[in-house]
Amino acid sequence: MLTPLARISNKLGRNVMINAVRNHSHGGVPGENLPFGLHNRYKLTAYFILFFGSGLAAPYLITRHQLLKK
Repeated sequence: MLTPLARISNKLGRNVMINAVRNHSHGGVPGENLPFGLHNRYKLTAYFILFFGSGLAAPYLITRHQLLKK
């Protein structure tokens, strides 16, 4: 058995999620829910190179910085 507070909390959480799904659904258009555009392939390629390149280069840059410190 759920306490009254737990029932209210469950109902509130369910309503929030239902409203989020309803308000943010765009009808199944591919790429519509992404935070970047897919229409310009060169811009998308540059974003991917910068995003993944910065993550892969970070350990090497940090190591270089530590080795060059006095």
